[in-house]
Amino acid sequence: MAIKITGLGSFIPDVIQKNDQFKDHTFLNMDGSAITSENGVIIEKFKAITGIEERRYAPSEMKSSDMGSKAAEKAIKDAGIDRETLDYIICAHNYGDVQKGSNFSDIVPSLASRIKHNLRIQNPKCVAYDILFGCPGWIEGVIQAQAFIKAGMAKKCLVIGTEMLSRVVDDNDRDSMIYSDGAGATVIEEDDSDTGILAFETATFTYDEAYFLFNGSSYNTEANQDTKYIKMYGRKIYNFALTQVPQAMKSCLEKSGCSIDEVKKIFIHQANEKMDEAIVSRFYKLHDLEMPEHIMPMSINKLGNSSVATVPTVFDLVRQGALENHEINKGDVVIFASVGAGMNINAMIYRY
Repeated sequence: MAIKITGLGSFIPDVIQKNDQFKDHTFLNMDGSAITSENGVIIEKFKAITGIEERRYAPSEMKSSDMGSKAAEKAIKDAGIDRETLDYIICAHNYGDVQKGSNFSDIVPSLASRIKHNLRIQNPKCVAYDILFGCPGWIEGVIQAQAFIKAGMAKKCLVIGTEMLSRVVDDNDRDSMIYSDGAGATVIEEDDSDTGILAFETATFTYDEAYFLFNGSSYNTEANQDTKYIKMYGRKIYNFALTQVPQAMKSCLEKSGCSIDEVKKIFIHQANEKMDEAIVSRFYKLHDLEMPEHIMPMSINKLGNSSVATVPTVFDLVRQGALENHEINKGDVVIFASVGAGMNINAMIYRY
């Protein structure tokens, strides 16, 4: 029995926010004091570290569930299935639906229910629910979907990752330049081929790490301190990810029975270009190897970090042939991996 991705789709917003559009922002330190560097210097350092040149923001009339619905429509069409035959709709996100100009997170009803409504699915036995698992949410949703199918509880599942981080950022925080909006979706089914999910690994670290990503007040002390924004301890996350994610990838690969020589692509959460390169390089060093050229497709330079949407989106872009020097062919072994709030990590070995 093979459980595989039979449909794939993504939604990339049209609104482009380039780095130079931050040149008039007032960036502050955590204590509210002014940063002495000019914005031009701040932006150049930011680009050198993250690789981000521009990011995508959703238009004002859209919400996260709208983006998820558009990605889902594409995935259903790509799979060629009747949407009424879906058994589960699993939607990964972090902040729910946030209206333009508001900081209020709306998650009642769930985004999965809203997406099912938007898809006009009538079947009440199509169960819709959300998962909050940080940036690894889409991968975790796929892992849950394959568990339902293995257990005989489902035949077809729709897994969506959608996020609108542009509406929960503190404009006075340099980290606000990292975040973006987008959605990716996949249909998961069982078939009798020799492709699909081969192994997975998941872990949650909370003893010291639970609040590396959190909701916090603006760095502007004159702003309403009751309004909360996405915040992070970047250095702590970097060190955590560099230690834990390569180990999870290695363990997952060992479970799959595949060798590292078989791995053709690594689809890693588009969090930070330097961090992602360091993670994959460390993974290969665990096997006493150097990281191969063109092993890790990157979309963060143009799309930014859209959290749960990054992995399915970069996967979709490669499948479309939209990223230079990257392609995927039938039978290729690939790794999906992510790290994020919680702190959660996961990895999945997949034969395309």
